[in-house]
Amino acid sequence: MESLPGFLVAALALAGSPGPATLSLAAAGAAFGARRAAGYLVGVVLGMVAVMIVTAAGLVGLLLAVPGATLLVTAAAAAYFLWLAWHIAVAPPLTDTGSERRPPHFAGGFGLSLINPKGYAAMAALLSGFVLVRERFELDVMLKIAVLTSLIAAVNVAWLLAGALLTRSFRDARTNRIVNVAFAVALLASVALALLA
Repeated sequence: MESLPGFLVAALALAGSPGPATLSLAAAGAAFGARRAAGYLVGVVLGMVAVMIVTAAGLVGLLLAVPGATLLVTAAAAAYFLWLAWHIAVAPPLTDTGSERRPPHFAGGFGLSLINPKGYAAMAALLSGFVLVRERFELDVMLKIAVLTSLIAAVNVAWLLAGALLTRSFRDARTNRIVNVAFAVALLASVALALLA
């Protein structure tokens, strides 16, 4: 357990830094409000649990060894992120109560985590780079997943609330639109950076 402080610092840096998941949560909070984007938040967190399990089991390496799989997964991820950024950018301002607005939902958040390249890289580094329980591999992995899930949930709630608070600070429709478009552009930039890394 002497590795726990270093593990927590690394996990906070990797999970809390701007990336596709965190920026999409902030954007969803800004575009739709924290309460309406709660299902999306739960999907992102549970999707990251699935990413941890898949990464710990070594299935990512097997999938990426299949010829053409990397290109197919990258294309699917890029298409989803473009769709999500578009819907965030064109979402009516929170002050527009008369419009039909469909926030991102659980399945969208879960899917985002499954196609997020930053998520796999971060989980691979954290799961393989630290040992919390020596000579008990299964217990070590379960403890890491439990700690990471708690930390990821807290960080993601903070990003969602930050996005919602930012938009609520700017009540006029024009400024809301600028915030939504800025989040959409930041989301696409974070995806581009994650794919280039």
